[in-house]
Amino acid sequence: MFKSFLIKYAEIGVKGKNRYLFEDALVRQIRIALKRCEGEFKVHKTQGRIYIEVLSEYDYEDTVEQIKTVFGIVGICPVVHVEDEGFEKLCEEVIAYIKKVHPEGNQTFKVLARRARKNYPLESMEINRELGGVILNAFPNMKVDVHDPQIVLHIEIREKIYIYSKVIPGPGGMPIGTAGNAMLLLSGGIDSPVAGYMIAKRGVQIDAVYFHAPPYTSERAKEKVVDLAKLVSVYTGPIRLNIINFTDIQLYIYEQCPHEELTIIMRRYMMKIAERIAIESDCIGLITGESIAQVASQTLHSLMATNEVCTLPVYRPLIGFDKQEIVEISHKINTYETSILPFEDCCTIFVAKHPVTKPSLKMIKLHEKDLEEKIDDLVETAISTREILLCKK
Repeated sequence: MFKSFLIKYAEIGVKGKNRYLFEDALVRQIRIALKRCEGEFKVHKTQGRIYIEVLSEYDYEDTVEQIKTVFGIVGICPVVHVEDEGFEKLCEEVIAYIKKVHPEGNQTFKVLARRARKNYPLESMEINRELGGVILNAFPNMKVDVHDPQIVLHIEIREKIYIYSKVIPGPGGMPIGTAGNAMLLLSGGIDSPVAGYMIAKRGVQIDAVYFHAPPYTSERAKEKVVDLAKLVSVYTGPIRLNIINFTDIQLYIYEQCPHEELTIIMRRYMMKIAERIAIESDCIGLITGESIAQVASQTLHSLMATNEVCTLPVYRPLIGFDKQEIVEISHKINTYETSILPFEDCCTIFVAKHPVTKPSLKMIKLHEKDLEEKIDDLVETAISTREILLCKK
C-alpha cells in the first residue's frame, strides 16, 4: 500500500544557513541504508522535507528496519500520495486510507492539515473541519479529540497531496560524517560497542583499534571483535578496524612493572598506540567505553592516569551510565549476545589479582622508566605490523 515514506528530523531543523549540509548528509546515509534492501528507491528533499519514493516491489518491514538505523531520523512516516483532483476526491482517498490503516473504526482522531501550496482553494483550518466531518459521517464510532487523539491524520498539500497517520520512531541524533572522525578502542566486551554507537549517533564517523594478544587470546576472540564491528557498522557505516598484536608489550610490562599497576600501564600504552593510529587516520579524538567506578581501571584516579598520555581528547559517552543501562542499549543494537561469548580479550587475561584503584601518576611514571630499554621498539613494531580490516554488514 505504501509507496512513499516521509522522513522527519529534529535537530537539523535549527541549523540555520548550514541546514542544507546536514540534510544532504542525511539523504546520503538513507541511500546507503537502502542499498541493503531489495527494491529500487529514490531519495530526495523538497521544501524542508525528505521523501523516499518506492520505484519497485519491496519488503516493507525490512525497508523500515534499515531506515531505522540512520542517525538523524526521528520519525519514519509511511505515506499515501494522491494527485490533486479536487476536495471530493481527497475525501474519498482519506476514507479509503482509514479503512486500510485503521480498520477498527472506533478511535479518537484529529485532522492536521498543512497547506504548503498556497493556491489550494481551502485553508488548513477549513480542511481540518471539512475532513473531520466527512470522517465522522463515514465512521460513526470515531470521535474527535483535539487534545490527545489516538490517531493524528496528517494531510500535506504540496505538488501532490500526502496522507499519513503513523510515525515510526527513528534513532535520532545527527547524520554520520557531520561531526568529524574519531578512533574507538574496541574490545570484546559489552561497553565499547555501545560507546561506538553512542558517539556515532552524534554524527561522528568512527574507525576502531583492537588489541589482540595471541596465544593468550584466541583467534576466536579476534573474530568476536570483528563481528562486533560489523554489528556496529549497521549504524555507523563501514568501520576500519586496526588489529594490534599486543602480546610482546604486555609481557614486557608484566615482567618489568608492579603487578598491581599492570592494568593502568597497559591502558596507557594502548592509548598511546591508539592515538598514533588516530592521528595517521585524520581522527580528532579517541573513544572508550569506560564508565566511572565500573572496574578498578575506571576510577577517577585511574582515568586521570590513563588520560595523561594523550594529546587528543578522549570521549567517554558512557561515563555516567550504570551497567544495566549499557546492557539495555547493547540489546537494542544487537551486540549483547556477541559481547557475552566466552572469548576473553587481552585486558581480562592479564588483569592483576589486586589492581590499584587510586594510582599515583608519579609512581606510574617512575615504574614506566623500567620499560625504556625496549618499549619504544615494541610499540613501533606493533603499529607497523598491524592488520587492517574493513568491517561492514
